[in-house]
Amino acid sequence: MRMTMAYHNAVLLKETVDGLDIKPDGIYVDVTFGGGGHSKEILSRLGKDGKLFAFDQDKDALANSIDDDRFVLINENFRFIKRFLRFYGVKEVDGVLADFGVSSHQFDVAERGFSTRFEADLDMRMNQQNTLSAFGVINTYDEEQLKQVFYQYGELRQAPAMAREIVSERTKEEIKTSKQLKAVLKRFLNHKKENKVLAQIYQAIRIEVNQEIEALKELLLQMPEILKKGGRLAFISYHSLEDRLVKRFIRNGLFEGEPERDVFGNYEVPLKKVGGLIIPSQEEIKINSRARSAKLRIAEKI
Repeated sequence: MRMTMAYHNAVLLKETVDGLDIKPDGIYVDVTFGGGGHSKEILSRLGKDGKLFAFDQDKDALANSIDDDRFVLINENFRFIKRFLRFYGVKEVDGVLADFGVSSHQFDVAERGFSTRFEADLDMRMNQQNTLSAFGVINTYDEEQLKQVFYQYGELRQAPAMAREIVSERTKEEIKTSKQLKAVLKRFLNHKKENKVLAQIYQAIRIEVNQEIEALKELLLQMPEILKKGGRLAFISYHSLEDRLVKRFIRNGLFEGEPERDVFGNYEVPLKKVGGLIIPSQEEIKINSRARSAKLRIAEKI
């Protein structure tokens, strides 16, 4: 079936690509290809000798591939960036762009199970070949595991009670659909805050299903090795868990704690931040409401 709606509207398009400081003959990577908006903008600024590699683990994104000799689309998770770039003979690049989170397409296709708006089977897999789905999380994780998922990834204070309720209810029958899950957690969905709490619940399950935090950490840890000296990263995050990791890694080269200092109190880090935090304008948010929580951070390899 031909889709008429936009696959995905690229967020902070100009700001993100500007942040990469594109060199016409450079090598760049868009690790979250989606609808190809950011990739097309990068290609428009590259010369004939430039090169762009893109990653997307969702097979649906392959339909958006760009017919350009300078472009290669890799149907894999960005956590494997170094491995696949090496396959193409590339050890270092001039810039890496990432727009984390869920694409508009994934939200808008009901059967993918990402959106709270639709009745659907519990799925939420960005890579549909993965064995773990939202159904697996809800029906096989023990109470402690569920509590940790809701607390860490959804920042839900009622995580322990939610986990107990799910474990109790699934003994009667499997929880297979979004409708069933909402019914099980109904007492936690205060009418005024129902959408907000549901969004937190869905976020938590989705992050667990797709190992999003682990994948982000693996990506960040590879940046100092993959980026050339003076090469840049431009990363867009949509929730505090991601943004905190990006901010800390740029500042300290670590996810927790402080780097070791020498006897003079100095320490070395692989990256330096470029400019401050960038958020979308009110005009962009009016056009694309999903941009409202976006936060862009830019850094350069020292």
